[in-house]
Amino acid sequence: MKVLIDECLPRRLKNHLTDHDCRTVPEAGLSGKRNGELLSLAEQQKYEIFVTMDKGVEYQQNLRGLSLAVIILRAKSNQLADLLPHVTDCLERMKCIKPGEVVRLG
Repeated sequence: MKVLIDECLPRRLKNHLTDHDCRTVPEAGLSGKRNGELLSLAEQQKYEIFVTMDKGVEYQQNLRGLSLAVIILRAKSNQLADLLPHVTDCLERMKCIKPGEVVRLG
């Protein structure tokens, strides 16, 4: 799957999302974009999953009809050590997540 990792998450997280084509927002050339524009551009670039910690994304944006799914990680902080316990769940959900679906982990 083609996965976009939000800039609020550490870039090293992508090294733990094995078997997926992961890019960070800066690597995708999308730094500084607001959520609505970011999601639209991510769709245009054919990303299938957007991973973030931004709990507000599902309330601030209309996610229905999106061609990508959103995974919201909930952890004590955005430090890699706090996110790693959720990686296994994240990888499992990536196997069955559907476009437009929002999944909260943690």
